[in-house]
Amino acid sequence: MAVTDQATPVPVLPRRRRRRAVGPLDYSRRLWLRLTFLVALIFLYAPIVTLIVFSFNDSRRNIVWRGFTLKYYEKALGNESLIEAFANSLTIALLSTAASVVLGAMVAVLLWRFRFPGKAPLEGAMALPIVIPEICMGVAMLAFFARVGWPSDLIWPFNLGSIIIAHISFSFPFVAMVVRARLANFNRELEEAAKDLGASEWETFRDVLIPFMRPGLVAGGLLAFTLSLDDFVITFFTSGPDTVTFPVKVYSMVRFSVTPEVNAASTVLIVITLFLTALAMWLQNRSGQKTEEPG
Repeated sequence: MAVTDQATPVPVLPRRRRRRAVGPLDYSRRLWLRLTFLVALIFLYAPIVTLIVFSFNDSRRNIVWRGFTLKYYEKALGNESLIEAFANSLTIALLSTAASVVLGAMVAVLLWRFRFPGKAPLEGAMALPIVIPEICMGVAMLAFFARVGWPSDLIWPFNLGSIIIAHISFSFPFVAMVVRARLANFNRELEEAAKDLGASEWETFRDVLIPFMRPGLVAGGLLAFTLSLDDFVITFFTSGPDTVTFPVKVYSMVRFSVTPEVNAASTVLIVITLFLTALAMWLQNRSGQKTEEPG
Protein backbone atom coordinates (compact mmCIF):
# COMPACT_ATOMS: atom_id res chain seq x y z
CA MET A 1 0.00 0.00 0.00
CA ALA A 2 1.53 3.31 -1.06
CA VAL A 3 1.98 5.99 1.55
CA THR A 4 1.73 9.57 0.38
CA ASP A 5 3.17 12.48 2.28
CA GLN A 6 0.65 15.21 3.02
CA ALA A 7 1.80 18.59 4.24
CA THR A 8 0.56 19.35 7.70
CA PRO A 9 -1.46 22.54 7.60
CA VAL A 10 0.15 25.32 9.62
CA PRO A 11 -2.33 27.43 11.53
CA VAL A 12 -2.29 31.05 10.44
CA LEU A 13 -2.12 33.36 13.45
CA PRO A 14 -3.68 36.81 13.19
CA ARG A 15 -1.10 39.50 12.68
CA ARG A 16 -0.82 41.88 15.54
CA ARG A 17 -1.10 45.50 14.70
CA ARG A 18 2.13 47.18 15.45
CA ARG A 19 1.83 50.40 17.34
CA ARG A 20 3.45 53.20 15.54
CA ALA A 21 6.23 54.74 17.54
CA VAL A 22 5.58 58.20 18.92
CA GLY A 23 7.54 60.66 16.85
CA PRO A 24 9.35 63.66 18.30
CA LEU A 25 6.69 66.05 16.94
CA ASP A 26 3.65 63.83 17.58
CA TYR A 27 2.57 65.74 20.65
CA SER A 28 -1.08 64.67 20.53
CA ARG A 29 -0.14 61.07 21.44
CA ARG A 30 1.85 61.96 24.53
CA LEU A 31 -0.03 61.16 27.74
CA TRP A 32 1.45 63.96 29.80
CA LEU A 33 0.42 66.54 27.22
CA ARG A 34 -3.13 65.17 27.09
CA LEU A 35 -3.39 65.35 30.86
CA THR A 36 -2.03 68.90 30.86
CA PHE A 37 -4.55 69.92 28.23
CA LEU A 38 -7.39 68.31 30.21
CA VAL A 39 -6.37 70.05 33.44
CA ALA A 40 -6.16 73.39 31.61
CA LEU A 41 -9.66 72.93 30.21
CA ILE A 42 -10.99 72.09 33.66
CA PHE A 43 -9.45 75.19 35.23
CA LEU A 44 -10.72 77.37 32.39
CA TYR A 45 -14.29 76.14 32.04
CA ALA A 46 -15.21 74.55 35.38
CA PRO A 47 -15.92 77.97 37.02
CA ILE A 48 -18.13 78.98 34.07
CA VAL A 49 -20.04 75.70 34.18
CA THR A 50 -20.47 76.05 37.95
CA LEU A 51 -21.82 79.57 37.54
CA ILE A 52 -24.34 78.44 34.93
CA VAL A 53 -25.46 75.43 36.99
CA PHE A 54 -25.93 77.43 40.20
CA SER A 55 -27.93 80.07 38.34
CA PHE A 56 -30.77 77.49 38.49
CA ASN A 57 -30.26 76.83 42.21
CA ASP A 58 -33.37 77.22 44.37
CA SER A 59 -31.48 78.64 47.32
CA ARG A 60 -30.23 82.03 48.43
CA ARG A 61 -27.11 80.34 49.72
CA ASN A 62 -25.24 79.79 46.51
CA ILE A 63 -22.95 77.08 47.84
CA VAL A 64 -25.71 74.56 48.62
CA TRP A 65 -27.86 72.96 45.92
CA ARG A 66 -31.54 72.94 46.90
CA GLY A 67 -33.26 72.21 43.60
CA PHE A 68 -33.96 73.47 40.10
CA THR A 69 -35.76 76.76 39.52
CA LEU A 70 -36.07 79.59 37.01
CA LYS A 71 -37.28 82.25 39.41
CA TYR A 72 -33.91 83.99 39.60
CA TYR A 73 -33.93 84.48 35.83
CA GLU A 74 -37.35 86.11 36.25
CA LYS A 75 -35.93 88.34 38.97
CA ALA A 76 -32.90 89.24 36.87
CA LEU A 77 -35.00 90.03 33.79
CA GLY A 78 -37.44 91.98 35.95
CA ASN A 79 -34.72 94.06 37.61
CA GLU A 80 -34.96 97.42 35.83
CA SER A 81 -31.62 98.71 37.10
CA LEU A 82 -29.89 95.53 35.96
CA ILE A 83 -31.51 95.70 32.51
CA GLU A 84 -30.52 99.37 32.22
CA ALA A 85 -26.92 98.52 33.13
CA PHE A 86 -26.91 95.70 30.61
CA ALA A 87 -28.25 98.00 27.88
CA ASN A 88 -25.56 100.55 28.71
CA SER A 89 -22.84 97.90 28.44
CA LEU A 90 -24.11 96.66 25.07
CA THR A 91 -24.38 100.21 23.71
CA ILE A 92 -20.86 101.08 24.86
CA ALA A 93 -19.44 97.83 23.49
CA LEU A 94 -21.08 98.19 20.07
CA LEU A 95 -20.16 101.86 19.57
CA SER A 96 -16.60 101.48 20.86
CA THR A 97 -16.10 98.34 18.74
CA ALA A 98 -17.25 100.08 15.56
CA ALA A 99 -14.96 103.04 16.18
CA SER A 100 -12.06 100.80 17.24
CA VAL A 101 -12.30 98.69 14.07
CA VAL A 102 -12.22 101.74 11.80
CA LEU A 103 -9.46 103.51 13.71
CA GLY A 104 -7.42 100.34 14.23
CA ALA A 105 -7.61 99.43 10.53
CA MET A 106 -6.45 102.92 9.51
CA VAL A 107 -3.53 102.84 11.95
CA ALA A 108 -2.57 99.32 10.82
CA VAL A 109 -2.47 100.37 7.16
CA LEU A 110 -0.50 103.49 8.08
CA LEU A 111 2.17 101.57 9.99
CA TRP A 112 2.31 98.80 7.39
CA ARG A 113 2.49 100.81 4.17
CA PHE A 114 4.20 104.14 4.87
CA ARG A 115 7.57 105.26 6.13
CA PHE A 116 7.69 108.58 7.95
CA PRO A 117 9.68 110.28 10.74
CA GLY A 118 8.55 109.18 14.17
CA LYS A 119 7.20 105.82 13.06
CA ALA A 120 9.09 103.88 15.74
CA PRO A 121 7.85 106.10 18.61
CA LEU A 122 4.32 105.81 17.23
CA GLU A 123 4.56 102.02 17.24
CA GLY A 124 5.76 102.13 20.84
CA ALA A 125 2.93 104.46 21.82
CA MET A 126 0.45 102.08 20.23
CA ALA A 127 1.55 99.36 22.64
CA LEU A 128 1.14 101.51 25.76
CA PRO A 129 -2.61 100.89 26.29
CA ILE A 130 -1.90 97.16 25.99
CA VAL A 131 0.99 96.89 28.45
CA ILE A 132 0.26 99.50 31.13
CA PRO A 133 -1.83 98.41 34.14
CA GLU A 134 -5.53 98.98 33.75
CA ILE A 135 -5.75 100.86 37.03
CA CYS A 136 -3.24 103.41 35.71
CA MET A 137 -5.29 103.79 32.54
CA GLY A 138 -8.43 104.39 34.59
CA VAL A 139 -6.79 107.03 36.78
CA ALA A 140 -5.35 108.76 33.71
CA MET A 141 -8.77 108.84 32.04
CA LEU A 142 -10.36 110.19 35.22
CA ALA A 143 -7.80 113.00 35.41
CA PHE A 144 -8.23 113.80 31.72
CA PHE A 145 -12.02 114.10 31.80
CA ALA A 146 -11.88 116.06 35.05
CA ARG A 147 -9.37 118.44 33.46
CA VAL A 148 -11.39 119.08 30.31
CA GLY A 149 -14.59 119.43 32.32
CA TRP A 150 -16.53 116.65 30.61
CA PRO A 151 -20.25 117.01 31.47
CA SER A 152 -21.83 114.12 33.35
CA ASP A 153 -25.49 115.20 33.26
CA LEU A 154 -26.21 114.58 29.57
CA ILE A 155 -29.12 112.54 28.29
CA TRP A 156 -28.76 108.94 27.15
CA PRO A 157 -26.73 107.87 25.20
CA PHE A 158 -24.53 111.00 25.35
CA ASN A 159 -23.93 110.39 29.03
CA LEU A 160 -21.95 107.32 27.97
CA GLY A 161 -19.52 109.42 25.93
CA SER A 162 -16.66 109.41 28.43
CA ILE A 163 -16.83 105.63 28.83
CA ILE A 164 -16.99 105.09 25.06
CA ILE A 165 -13.94 107.33 24.48
CA ALA A 166 -12.03 105.49 27.21
CA HIS A 167 -12.93 102.10 25.75
CA ILE A 168 -11.89 103.17 22.26
CA SER A 169 -8.54 104.35 23.59
CA PHE A 170 -7.60 100.91 24.93
CA SER A 171 -9.45 98.79 22.33
CA PHE A 172 -8.24 100.10 18.98
CA PRO A 173 -4.54 99.18 19.59
CA PHE A 174 -5.61 95.53 19.83
CA VAL A 175 -7.42 95.85 16.49
CA ALA A 176 -4.40 97.55 14.94
CA MET A 177 -2.04 94.79 16.08
CA VAL A 178 -4.29 92.03 14.73
CA VAL A 179 -4.91 93.73 11.37
CA ARG A 180 -1.25 94.60 10.90
CA ALA A 181 -0.27 90.98 11.51
CA ARG A 182 -2.75 90.04 8.80
CA LEU A 183 -1.30 92.62 6.38
CA ALA A 184 2.19 91.20 6.82
CA ASN A 185 1.23 88.37 4.42
CA PHE A 186 -0.34 90.63 1.79
CA ASN A 187 1.03 90.42 -1.76
CA ARG A 188 1.49 93.97 -2.98
CA GLU A 189 1.44 92.75 -6.58
CA LEU A 190 -2.35 92.40 -6.22
CA GLU A 191 -2.61 96.15 -5.73
CA GLU A 192 -0.37 96.80 -8.71
CA ALA A 193 -2.46 94.44 -10.87
CA ALA A 194 -5.67 96.21 -9.83
CA LYS A 195 -4.20 99.61 -10.70
CA ASP A 196 -2.95 98.30 -14.04
CA LEU A 197 -6.53 97.24 -14.81
CA GLY A 198 -7.75 100.79 -14.22
CA ALA A 199 -8.80 100.73 -10.57
CA SER A 200 -8.42 103.92 -8.60
CA GLU A 201 -6.73 104.16 -5.21
CA TRP A 202 -10.05 103.95 -3.39
CA GLU A 203 -11.31 101.06 -5.54
CA THR A 204 -8.09 99.15 -4.90
CA PHE A 205 -8.44 99.70 -1.17
CA ARG A 206 -12.13 98.73 -1.19
CA ASP A 207 -11.98 95.71 -3.51
CA VAL A 208 -8.51 94.29 -2.79
CA LEU A 209 -7.18 95.37 0.58
CA ILE A 210 -10.36 95.34 2.69
CA PRO A 211 -11.39 91.78 1.64
CA PHE A 212 -7.90 90.60 2.55
CA MET A 213 -8.10 92.36 5.94
CA ARG A 214 -11.60 91.01 6.70
CA PRO A 215 -10.48 88.08 8.92
CA GLY A 216 -8.29 90.45 10.92
CA LEU A 217 -11.07 93.00 11.17
CA VAL A 218 -13.50 90.38 12.45
CA ALA A 219 -10.99 89.00 14.95
CA GLY A 220 -10.03 92.48 16.15
CA GLY A 221 -13.67 93.50 16.39
CA LEU A 222 -14.53 90.46 18.50
CA LEU A 223 -11.56 91.16 20.75
CA ALA A 224 -12.53 94.82 21.14
CA PHE A 225 -16.16 93.91 21.84
CA THR A 226 -15.18 91.40 24.52
CA LEU A 227 -12.73 93.79 26.18
CA SER A 228 -15.31 96.56 26.26
CA LEU A 229 -18.19 94.40 27.45
CA ASP A 230 -16.42 92.97 30.51
CA ASP A 231 -14.27 95.97 31.45
CA PHE A 232 -14.69 97.12 35.03
CA VAL A 233 -11.70 99.16 36.20
CA ILE A 234 -11.61 101.84 33.49
CA THR A 235 -15.40 102.01 33.41
CA PHE A 236 -15.50 102.47 37.18
CA PHE A 237 -13.24 105.53 36.96
CA THR A 238 -14.89 107.15 33.91
CA SER A 239 -18.59 106.53 34.62
CA GLY A 240 -20.74 109.31 36.00
CA PRO A 241 -22.95 109.17 39.08
CA ASP A 242 -26.01 108.23 37.04
CA THR A 243 -24.23 105.88 34.61
CA VAL A 244 -23.97 102.22 35.56
CA THR A 245 -22.71 99.41 33.36
CA PHE A 246 -23.28 95.70 33.79
CA PRO A 247 -19.88 94.82 35.37
CA VAL A 248 -20.17 97.74 37.80
CA LYS A 249 -23.73 96.71 38.69
CA VAL A 250 -22.70 93.10 39.25
CA TYR A 251 -19.83 94.28 41.44
CA SER A 252 -22.22 96.30 43.59
CA MET A 253 -24.44 93.22 43.96
CA VAL A 254 -21.52 90.89 44.73
CA ARG A 255 -20.30 93.11 47.58
CA PHE A 256 -23.19 91.86 49.69
CA SER A 257 -23.42 88.24 48.51
CA VAL A 258 -23.18 86.12 45.37
CA THR A 259 -26.80 85.17 44.78
CA PRO A 260 -28.34 83.04 42.01
CA GLU A 261 -29.71 86.29 40.58
CA VAL A 262 -26.15 87.44 39.90
CA ASN A 263 -25.39 84.06 38.36
CA ALA A 264 -28.47 84.28 36.17
CA ALA A 265 -27.56 87.74 34.90
CA SER A 266 -24.00 86.60 34.22
CA THR A 267 -25.27 83.52 32.37
CA VAL A 268 -27.43 85.68 30.13
CA LEU A 269 -24.40 87.81 29.33
CA ILE A 270 -22.32 84.72 28.53
CA VAL A 271 -25.01 83.34 26.24
CA ILE A 272 -25.36 86.64 24.36
CA THR A 273 -21.59 86.91 23.96
CA LEU A 274 -21.34 83.35 22.63
CA PHE A 275 -24.23 83.99 20.22
CA LEU A 276 -22.65 87.16 18.84
CA THR A 277 -19.28 85.43 18.51
CA ALA A 278 -20.81 82.45 16.70
CA LEU A 279 -22.77 84.78 14.41
CA ALA A 280 -19.65 86.75 13.53
CA MET A 281 -17.68 83.58 12.81
CA TRP A 282 -20.52 82.22 10.67
CA LEU A 283 -20.69 85.43 8.66
CA GLN A 284 -16.91 85.36 8.23
CA ASN A 285 -16.94 81.75 6.99
CA ARG A 286 -19.86 82.47 4.69
CA SER A 287 -18.10 85.46 3.13
CA GLY A 288 -14.94 83.37 2.73
CA GLN A 289 -16.87 80.64 0.91
CA LYS A 290 -18.44 83.18 -1.42
CA THR A 291 -15.01 84.60 -2.19
CA GLU A 292 -13.62 81.17 -3.07
CA GLU A 293 -16.51 80.36 -5.46
CA PRO A 294 -15.51 80.76 -9.11
CA GLY A 295 -16.96 83.57 -11.12
